[in-house]
Amino acid sequence: MTVSPTLLRVPALGIDTRAWQYGDPEAAPLLLVHGFRGDHHGLEGVAQGIVSALPGVRAIVPDLPGFGESPAIPGREHDIELYGEWLRAFADAVAPAGLAVLGHSFGSLVVAAAIAGGLEPSRLILVNPISAPALEGPQAALTQLAIGYYRAAELLPRPAARRLLGNPVIVRVMSEVMAKTGDPELRSWIHGQHDAYFSTFSDPTTLLQAFRASVSHTVPEFARAFTMPTLLIAGERDDITPLPKQLDLRHRVPGSRLRIIPGTGHLVHYEAVDDAVAFVSEFLAGARADEREAAA
Repeated sequence: MTVSPTLLRVPALGIDTRAWQYGDPEAAPLLLVHGFRGDHHGLEGVAQGIVSALPGVRAIVPDLPGFGESPAIPGREHDIELYGEWLRAFADAVAPAGLAVLGHSFGSLVVAAAIAGGLEPSRLILVNPISAPALEGPQAALTQLAIGYYRAAELLPRPAARRLLGNPVIVRVMSEVMAKTGDPELRSWIHGQHDAYFSTFSDPTTLLQAFRASVSHTVPEFARAFTMPTLLIAGERDDITPLPKQLDLRHRVPGSRLRIIPGTGHLVHYEAVDDAVAFVSEFLAGARADEREAAA
């Protein structure tokens, strides 16, 4: 079922963050944080599915600073510490009474940094978490090429850098590498999503800073702070973080659960929406049942 969102403009660290809210505005909040170079569209299907499955939950999906319709934060380096600080400020503004939080890919790093800095979600969900250094995965050679690509863009004048970073051929290559589905219709739709939303960054400088943040950290760096109930969702064929590293992360977080989706890679939010929604809904429904039992 399609759920129409409401656009929010939420002041946080000197910018009006654009966010899309799905479901009953009075329901319990779940904050979803998208990945690198994406925007809220990437998690739209998951957000709609969750609020349809759980009417008592509302989903809030912001565009990260410098991506989509959210401006960059002026005068600041867009490193992982800043993104964590921003998320804490955004969460305080949009849900001061508390919330659950979900992060996908780079969003898992942003969420992890925010929790290490003091964010205390009631429940934590990480989808395709970045659990290994960028140069240790199965696609280490391609990662090295990507680093060279972004470094080359950094040396160019701003207009030329934007053209290189938004080059549709390069965007398509990235999309082809990440997509694992053999369904031609779904594969075409994924490429269309990347073509439409993968280059909506505010400026080359912010994108380059965010890229450095994305390849300089891993979720396990922050895992000691994960004291809340935690759900990990991984793709069996994820080239960014292979399964053994996701298993390592599960062992680092006492009591956490790991759900593995067969045949899927780093694009769980596109290729396995129904599975992701089912796992997240089960996890959140369990939290509500625990709360009712504690209140009884």
